[in-house]
Amino acid sequence: MAEALQHVRWGIVGPGGIAHRFAEQLPHSRTGELVAVASRDADRGRAFAAEFESAPGGIRVHGSYDELFADPEVDAVYIATVHTGHVRLAVQALEAGKHVVVEKPLSVDHAGAMVVVEAARRSGRYLAEGFMYRFHPQTARLADLVASGAIGDVQHIEASFAFRADVPAEHRLLNPELAGGGILDVGGYPMSIARLVAGAATGGVFADPVSLTAKGTLGETGVDEWTTASAVFASGVTAHLTCGVRVEDDNRVVVSGSRGRIVVPQPWLPSTQEPSFIEVSPVDAATESIRVEPAYQYALQADAVAEYAADGQSPQMGWADTLGNTRALDSWREAIGLQYPFEAETANVPPASGRPPVRRQDAPMRYGRIPGLDKDVSRLVLGVDNQTTLGHASAMFDDFVERGGNAFDTAYIYGGGLMERLLGQWVANRGLRDDVVIVGKGAHTPHCDPESIVRQLDETLERLQTDHVDLYLMHRDNPDIPVGEFVDVLDEQARAGRIRVFGGSNWSISRFEEAQSYADANGRQRFAVLSDHFGLAHALDVPWEGCRHVTDVEDREWLERTGTTLLPWSSQARGFFARADRDDTSDAELVRCYYSDENFERLARARQLASELGVAPTAIALAYVLAQSFPTFPVIGPRSIEETRTSLAGLDIELSDEQVRWLDLRA
Repeated sequence: MAEALQHVRWGIVGPGGIAHRFAEQLPHSRTGELVAVASRDADRGRAFAAEFESAPGGIRVHGSYDELFADPEVDAVYIATVHTGHVRLAVQALEAGKHVVVEKPLSVDHAGAMVVVEAARRSGRYLAEGFMYRFHPQTARLADLVASGAIGDVQHIEASFAFRADVPAEHRLLNPELAGGGILDVGGYPMSIARLVAGAATGGVFADPVSLTAKGTLGETGVDEWTTASAVFASGVTAHLTCGVRVEDDNRVVVSGSRGRIVVPQPWLPSTQEPSFIEVSPVDAATESIRVEPAYQYALQADAVAEYAADGQSPQMGWADTLGNTRALDSWREAIGLQYPFEAETANVPPASGRPPVRRQDAPMRYGRIPGLDKDVSRLVLGVDNQTTLGHASAMFDDFVERGGNAFDTAYIYGGGLMERLLGQWVANRGLRDDVVIVGKGAHTPHCDPESIVRQLDETLERLQTDHVDLYLMHRDNPDIPVGEFVDVLDEQARAGRIRVFGGSNWSISRFEEAQSYADANGRQRFAVLSDHFGLAHALDVPWEGCRHVTDVEDREWLERTGTTLLPWSSQARGFFARADRDDTSDAELVRCYYSDENFERLARARQLASELGVAPTAIALAYVLAQSFPTFPVIGPRSIEETRTSLAGLDIELSDEQVRWLDLRA
């Protein structure tokens, strides 16, 4: 680990109640000093500064958050505004070169958390979500007791944080426009400690639940006033979690094991003056009350910034931990039907960074041209088939654009139309229609006929909020229908301006050639692309009925000979190059489609080359597809920004012809 910082100058963004707690305890830190505060209310900012001034130079008061971020005398910021401002302010602070601690929740959803974590990764600055209790020695002692088997095998966790707030409807706690309610205000505490204990019980830092059910009360304003969740972890450990802003609770943690239980009476805000206690009750012995000396947990949280600044995150509150917690809170809200107005499918979700997405200067993306399409097309195409909400889609799409991507692949059947609607709303929100390439697909079996192409295209254009798609692909072929009928209707739609160019997905080479011959003989527009499975791993079978692959030797030779543009899907073989193992046959589809001696030799060679180049084998697999002598535009399907980042690593690799042949066992 790099040498720790000796002195950190802090600025506070938003001088509210939590900011007061941080400022009160900061003088007890070894490294921190409060030097600045920013508030949109100048009088409030001055009052806050006057309350905590101790240094000779005083505390500078900034009239805007931007001024504080630009202050060269500030090293780190503590963001304590309302929930809905956390992501934008955190990104701006990180980009300004500040270390950042953000009051929980880091984001109202997992999507925003991804954005902030990625900004921290790019900036090389420290980022932590403000779960200050994680830094208290009491929490560390609890984890140690669990890990050491003090109560045997952990079986169940009870954790609660609830209070009764008598506040008006417009107060942030009850205001849906400000992401009010118990789950986001205090529910993160019981969720995070349950994940901490479940992780410690299995030798990890944390564990994420594999299933979650919940019940709750949504009040008159539409936010959750009281809710409980039942979570199950992969180890079999269960958890019962409670939170609320309208009902009091005991606010304690109970861990039950095969040989006793542990009770933490004050898990969240133990006294700074008096010791706290952890009660350990073995089944065959008297209860032991373990004393933990008082500590200033906000000060410890601040000192972690100094200690781990070079690492960007601390062991007590790492990025992956935050991402897991926000994902779990998303599940909790979904289980009780809590969606905020700004999360609706038709909402104008702004960019998380607060600015329109544009390609970054260091973006590695390459571009090419699809025959007949008068636009540069990013060599990687983002699959729009697994985004869960408009917030998730917006975060993923904005990030892809910032990495240089401009091509998006979706289909009429994906998500029952949801994926097209999310893409269309995002494009409308950003005003990017002329800058992006939309690949639409329709006519999937059993509706693979000329009439369905027209009918489904009507719906697709309405969902996408556009008058055309740039590239339209038939999602399947129907050999029972003469190929000319398909070419005719596609040509008709192109002449009408509803599609620019078209092609076939999961078409055989023979039918594709037949379509081209018909088009040439009858003055119709030709198919511009073929979209079948292709990759370094040769397919033994395909995962879905009606799919086609072009991974055989003769297929590749045809592609090379004709120069046909290919949009390959599953080019990384559905995870084969990330997780395939001869001894692991748990994924039946992976085994059926890719497990062969030849493919494992390709995997071995990809791993060897990856080791030499310092990248992941998946990046080698993608680089292989990009290095073909015929044009390729691989479709990728990341579910997170991190998956997008790791996928794009293949763009930085230039494989020679010899390496391409060697990887594919041709040399």
